[in-house]
Amino acid sequence: MKKLLIYSLAMLCALVCAVHAGDTKAAGDEVAVIKTTDGDMVVQFWSDVAPNTVENFKKLAKQGFYNGTAFHRIMKGFMIQGGDPLTKDLSAEDRWGTGGPGYQIKAEFNSRSHQRGVISMARMDDPDSAGSQFFLVLGDASSLDGKYTAFGKLIKGDDVLGKIGDTPVTADANGEMSKPTKRIEVKSIEIVPLASVK
Repeated sequence: MKKLLIYSLAMLCALVCAVHAGDTKAAGDEVAVIKTTDGDMVVQFWSDVAPNTVENFKKLAKQGFYNGTAFHRIMKGFMIQGGDPLTKDLSAEDRWGTGGPGYQIKAEFNSRSHQRGVISMARMDDPDSAGSQFFLVLGDASSLDGKYTAFGKLIKGDDVLGKIGDTPVTADANGEMSKPTKRIEVKSIEIVPLASVK
C-alpha cells in the first residue's frame, strides 16, 4: 500500500511537471512581429525574468492596442521609443509620450543587460509606472540595467532597427533632440509562433 501511494504521488508529480513544462515551452515559442512603415522586426520574449511584463505586452498586442501608434522618440545611438496610444492622434502631438493603457504594472528589474536590440519598458520616475510604452535599444545602454524592465530581444530586423534609429530628428517641446522628422508608424504588433518567422 505504501509503495502504491509513493508510486501514485510520483506519477502525479511527473504529470504536473510535464504539463508545466509544456506551458513554458508554448509561452517561450511565441514572438512579437512589430510591423512598421520602415519594415518588420521580430522580438523574442524573456518570460523567465519578466513574466508579467511579457504577458502585459502580449495582451495589448493581441487587442490591437499598438496598431497605428508611432515611434515618437528617437535618441541617436541610444534607443527608439513607441507604444503611446496618443501618437494615433496627430492633433495630440504636444502630449505624445504621456499616454498609456489606463493602468500601470510593477517593475520586473532583472540581470539582462540593455544592449542593442533589447526591448524594455519605458516609465516615469516611479519604477512601477510602466504601462504600454516601450523602447528598443540602439547600442550599449547598460546604464539602464536594474532601472528599467528588459523583457526581450530582437532576433530579426536589426537592419530595420538601425534604419529607424537613423531617422533625422529635431528638438521636441522640451528641447530634447529626439523628435522624428517623419512619422514611423507601427502598423501592427502580432504575437505568433516562433516557427512561423524562421
